[in-house]
Amino acid sequence: MNRDNEISAAKILIAEDSPTQAQQLQFTLEQHGYEVSVAANGRIALEMMAKFRPALVISDINMPEMDGYELSRHVKTDETLRHIPVILVTTMSDPHDVIRGLECGADNFVLKPYENEYLISRVRYALANQALRRSNNVGMGVEIYFNGNRHFITADRLQILNLLLSTYDAAIQRNKELNRNHEKLQILNTELDNANKELESFSYSVSHDLRAPLRHIDGFLGLLEKNAAHLLDDKGLSYLNTIAEAAKKMGCLIDDLLAFSRMARVEMMRKEMDVTLLVQETIRDLGPEIQGRKINWRIASLPPIKADSAMIRQVFANLLSNATKYTRTRETTEIEIGVQPSTKETIFFVRDNGVGFDMRYADKLFGVFQRLHRAEEFEGTGIGLANIRRIIARHGGRTWAEGKPDQGATFYFSLPNHRRSQ
Repeated sequence: MNRDNEISAAKILIAEDSPTQAQQLQFTLEQHGYEVSVAANGRIALEMMAKFRPALVISDINMPEMDGYELSRHVKTDETLRHIPVILVTTMSDPHDVIRGLECGADNFVLKPYENEYLISRVRYALANQALRRSNNVGMGVEIYFNGNRHFITADRLQILNLLLSTYDAAIQRNKELNRNHEKLQILNTELDNANKELESFSYSVSHDLRAPLRHIDGFLGLLEKNAAHLLDDKGLSYLNTIAEAAKKMGCLIDDLLAFSRMARVEMMRKEMDVTLLVQETIRDLGPEIQGRKINWRIASLPPIKADSAMIRQVFANLLSNATKYTRTRETTEIEIGVQPSTKETIFFVRDNGVGFDMRYADKLFGVFQRLHRAEEFEGTGIGLANIRRIIARHGGRTWAEGKPDQGATFYFSLPNHRRSQ
């Protein structure tokens, strides 16, 4: 039998505590003509070696009872086993893995996840060098320092060279994988850019193509009401009003959708802003909507923030508008705007004594077109809270809400604590 045939018929012992990974590795090796046996950990593998007499050991590092490092150390310190090469399979997330591999005398590293052909090439390489390994005597060892720690290496020169070469080869494989991922990322970025352009085209269609029919509907409704209202009975006039209201709602929906789509692309302009002043201005803007209502506003001392003022103004406008909308069934409306202390973020809240909501449906609140109340009860398009979430997410913050049916609701949003300019 020539040397190539000897290599292909070699016995290989696998030390792996995962049955799935062990079976997959065994299947791959047996497909290439190797005789394979499996041990569930390093201790069992060591007990099997005397009877199975493998030409190579492939061991996972993390195993119960005896890990891969300890197994390799036992193999390399046993005069009857030390000639057997050991390949350690690892994620190698820490550079100390290489040093520990040298200390225990391991011959090769194979990184997870690996391609089968790469693993087989490492196996063939280790077996082909087995004769050379037999002829090299282990020296007295060498003391090295790595990252401030002392390590004593007893592996022979060929083992050290093989281990370092396998580590270098693994680094090349990882670099190739990173390059492939980078190429995939570039493709995804291109697709994202194309999707954004399509979204801009859609926004243009919404703002122009859909608005034109609505203007016609509204215009002709006005002409119909002016010229033919006297010919209609009460039911006919009611139909006209229904059409006009529907057209108005459609216009509001188009405006909200357009604002929502633009919010992901508009450039943010972060600057210092007085939140208390912004809230007071927002309440004044609500004047026409809440005229004649009894509303008790409780505004805490709100800290200044660094954010996009136009976006945060829209957040408070939506939250305060919602608070007044869902409290209009109350004789006296109570709305509180406050802040919760936190070291990592600034948490604002808007609390009201309105109709509230069931917490079972809280996850739906911030979704597009998600409404927990009928349109007949409270008007709206179901886009305002989704827009708030998008704005706050762009600032790196969070949004959430708490409530109980008929006991009010509290809406929160947080902003990261940025170091303000001096």
